[in-house]
Amino acid sequence: MANAIIETAKERFAQSHQSLSREYASIRAGRANASLLDRIQVDYYGAPTPLNQLASITVPEARVLLISPFDKSSIKDIERALNASDLGITPANDGSVIRLVIPALTEETRKELAKEVKKVGENAKIAIRNIRRDAMDDAKKQEKAKEITEDELKTLEKDIQKATDDAIKEIDRMTAEKEKELLSV
Repeated sequence: MANAIIETAKERFAQSHQSLSREYASIRAGRANASLLDRIQVDYYGAPTPLNQLASITVPEARVLLISPFDKSSIKDIERALNASDLGITPANDGSVIRLVIPALTEETRKELAKEVKKVGENAKIAIRNIRRDAMDDAKKQEKAKEITEDELKTLEKDIQKATDDAIKEIDRMTAEKEKELLSV
């Protein structure tokens, strides 16, 4: 039962890492990346639809995203969604495809994005700590219910803390990697 607590915590840590990875992928770093558009929802016939389900997204050049809608009539809706998004990139519509030219990042923008990366990383650490707290609470409940001994509780708490430390180190590594990517010119 004690191992189940640690395994559950580790699974939740992994989910947090995946979530952070997706979040970092959506932060633009001056290079075109199709995952920048993952969170864009297009109002398509009255239903919010992910952009990647309405169009193919390709990267023909280092700083250009090419969006080719499957249904040409949806091009205006896609353009509207891109304008309304928080990307800060104006789409260029030529009637059949939409081009997004990713501007080169200024030093100021890079620093701003680095701050955003740190903030997102800190939120991920908070999530990890909450998972640790939940696991510790579960362990204490088991000890109160006499399912495990006090010594087993201490060992379990140490194991949970070690797993938490490892998860936070991974978040720090991911954050440092993304910051390095952003700040490199």
